[in-house]
Amino acid sequence: MLMRTMRQFTKWVFVPLAVLFVMWLAIGQVQEILSGGRDVVLKVDGTSIHYQQFQLALQAALEQFRQQGGNAQVSDEDEKQIEDRVVDQLVQDVVLQQAYRRLGISVSDQEVIDAAKSSPPSEVMQTPDFQTNKQFDITKWQRFLASGSNPQFLYQLEQRYREQIPQLKLAQYLTSDVYVSDAKLWRIWRDQRESVTVAVLSILPQLLPDTAVSVTDADLTAYFKAHPDQFKRPAVAFTSFIAEPRAPDAADTAAALARAQRLRAAVLGATPAKFGEVAKRESSDTVSAAKGGDLGWIARDEQGFAPGFLAGLRTLKAGQVSTLAQSQFGYHVIRVDSARKDSVRVRHILVPIELLPPHRDRVESLADTLDRLAAEHDNGLVLDSVGTRLGLHVAVAPSLVEGDRMVLGRYVIPDVSVWAFTARPGQTSKVIEGERAYYVFRLDSVRPAGVPPLSSVRDQVAYATKLSKKTELAHARAREISSRLAGAADLLQAGAAQALPVQRLGPFTRIHPPALLESEPTVLGAAFGLNVGERSGIVDGQNGEFLLQALARTRADSVAWRAQRDRQREALLQPARQTRIQAYLAALKARAKVVDRRREIFKAQTDAAGS
Repeated sequence: MLMRTMRQFTKWVFVPLAVLFVMWLAIGQVQEILSGGRDVVLKVDGTSIHYQQFQLALQAALEQFRQQGGNAQVSDEDEKQIEDRVVDQLVQDVVLQQAYRRLGISVSDQEVIDAAKSSPPSEVMQTPDFQTNKQFDITKWQRFLASGSNPQFLYQLEQRYREQIPQLKLAQYLTSDVYVSDAKLWRIWRDQRESVTVAVLSILPQLLPDTAVSVTDADLTAYFKAHPDQFKRPAVAFTSFIAEPRAPDAADTAAALARAQRLRAAVLGATPAKFGEVAKRESSDTVSAAKGGDLGWIARDEQGFAPGFLAGLRTLKAGQVSTLAQSQFGYHVIRVDSARKDSVRVRHILVPIELLPPHRDRVESLADTLDRLAAEHDNGLVLDSVGTRLGLHVAVAPSLVEGDRMVLGRYVIPDVSVWAFTARPGQTSKVIEGERAYYVFRLDSVRPAGVPPLSSVRDQVAYATKLSKKTELAHARAREISSRLAGAADLLQAGAAQALPVQRLGPFTRIHPPALLESEPTVLGAAFGLNVGERSGIVDGQNGEFLLQALARTRADSVAWRAQRDRQREALLQPARQTRIQAYLAALKARAKVVDRRREIFKAQTDAAGS
């Protein structure tokens, strides 16, 4: 049972960062003795994680991020997010080890052996060396294990199972009682299929005219004092910048085109192996280049690929090489190795449009000048003087809300959002390398987070105060209308006769209500609680007052439900188990006593490196 379910559970039970923490606990014990704890970056319930351990984990995570992004540059924002995830992973590792000890969870040598024999990793199953007729052959895998021919790989495999098996046992312990009852299954089925049609009379405050209520200055002041949290706002930074363009020019584009044409000529009529050799040597898509340009099987209209790339691929048959396809990444030489229905096995060579050495040298020389004269200055006036000297215009950037990223046109500029809320007004940033330019920003001012004075949000307060008064008025009108229509048998006819806002809605289900009721759970519940012909009283909704009458109803089919009940239950159990485990992990981490000394330790390391 343990081995049969391992692969199923480990898909979703614990999702580590895939960081290799090689013997970090043992390293930590040695460092604790040698350093006296002075380099402890984190302490989790008394377990110390030292600077060297943390850096190993962080560098592994950064390297994984670069590989997944095709060796893209890591911005300050990216690095901060990765660092926080590494901290979270380290904390989780410690609290999990504590949970294993507390629950008596361990792993035996025999369990590791059984797991390795019967549940190989997914990447192993995709390796041609372990396949027969393109299908995984477990006998080949088991012969490889028995041979012991790669001790280092087998050691890594053992460590992987020693990590995964306790996770699996904990998951089974936590979810053994997870069950979805027939009553819940029926309720879900019914909510998806039972439908009603209703007449709805709605009185919505936001549709009442402003002239229906009066608002005084005293009303505004009272509302503002009673609802301060409603007007809180995040910090906002106001910046200026100069930009030294680093976009390719016509000569750069022509050189890239000529190179792409030469490579295409070299692979026309070539075998997949020959194409792969050229791709490994020449393609700038480092991820696919390592695999001979192989992108695997993709649909001809696969989402996530550049439109220009897909256009070049669309009409290719097996064995054909495309004409040059251009995307935002450069020129593509595309080969279809094989095809089936609407999917193709594709290779490509990417030739980016890059700056030629003379152009690049000029741009980098100007970037060095920016760095020397304008970057990281306390006197922000240097930005104006350097801009004049280099012929660069000092532009005002869009206001930057804390937590957002700086966007200029259609380009995201890295690092600004971190720097702007740690710098002082008047300071300039480092030189920031963007996709189309080098930038130096100046922090002009910061509007702090919090509740602003009434004078600066007067319009918002006035709107909220009017809406509050309109809500009271809507409730009073709803009571009056309900009383007036009390004797009417047909809400649609009575409403139309008195020019009231009554409309027919439906048929609709609980999970697909009409737009008017999408954010009205109470009103929606009332609609399904009525018998045909029955009318509700006044229903206080989120956005107004409602009167309803049920006009028609279609019941869910219980026979059809019973026929598919088991499949429905299994489909719901997986996310239910995952939710249970995630909640348990979150509770473990919330209870853990964590001392985070990153800022202190990193500053000390930086100071030591600079001395």
